[in-house]
Amino acid sequence: MIHVENLIKEFGPKRAVNGVSFTVKRGEILGFLGPNGAGKSTTMRMITGFIPPTSGAVRIAGFDISEKPIEAKKLIGYLPESAPCYSDMTVNGFLRFTAELRGLRGAAIDSAVANVAGLCFLEGVLHQSVDTLSKGYRHRTCFAQSILHDPQVLVLDEPTDGLDPNQKHEVRQIIKRMGQTKAIIFSTHILEEVEACCTHAIIIDHGTVVANGTPSELKSRADNAGSVSLRVHSIAAETVRTRLNSLSLSGKVTLQGSDVTVTARIFPRDRTLSGELARAVADLAIKEGWRFDELYTEEGRLDDVFRTITLPNSVKSTSKD
Repeated sequence: MIHVENLIKEFGPKRAVNGVSFTVKRGEILGFLGPNGAGKSTTMRMITGFIPPTSGAVRIAGFDISEKPIEAKKLIGYLPESAPCYSDMTVNGFLRFTAELRGLRGAAIDSAVANVAGLCFLEGVLHQSVDTLSKGYRHRTCFAQSILHDPQVLVLDEPTDGLDPNQKHEVRQIIKRMGQTKAIIFSTHILEEVEACCTHAIIIDHGTVVANGTPSELKSRADNAGSVSLRVHSIAAETVRTRLNSLSLSGKVTLQGSDVTVTARIFPRDRTLSGELARAVADLAIKEGWRFDELYTEEGRLDDVFRTITLPNSVKSTSKD
């Protein structure tokens, strides 16, 4: 449904997007991640035909966005950055205006506006002027216009920006439901949204794709992914270290705490054997009679991967969690 091929955008001497390529199929939700200024919004603007690429191609359901823009754009719902709306309109007036732009007429407009007003919890503000809305309701209104015509493709630039925790949850649930039948790409700085909603994710930095995979695949790239954490009580720290180092599957052991409570992290010699390592650690702790209340395998964290990939080496080496 979305096919992006070697997309490049230059603003004078600055190359903001540098050879970005990816695809999104129907039933997939792509999380688009990257630090500020990485090129996310510029890429999304090119996907929707809002700005032309310097080179490369975007196809929406087979329609080239440059060669057949009307056919392609009919299939797209777009929530731009900062949720722009006409502030002198009421919410109802803005949505009806958008519906007309999308080619809806008569009863179809009434039905579409009523549907998105209910879906986005806008019934209570339909006759309120946009300029009197809170940031959250303004964002909901712009999100509502993006799904008004039931598009096959959704491009959402930070769809939960400015929403409170309850509103964020509501929007995530809407995206997940729509993602079953549509192709969706959305950018976010909230990494938990990627795990909650996305079938796969891309990390972009300095206009280039630096990581692409499922949330699980990306988390597995974290430095501590596959390590085993064990918290024991009333055992000398060096005793814990010595016994854990004796395990054949153990690579490196790090310790935190005192002899009262010690938390050990055991890194496997081979990440593919992390499950076996966890069982070996459990068997050792039981055999030694250690009193422990925590034992788990670390799956990795997206924020650790994001930081490792996108921060300069000099910053990585000095930054602290």
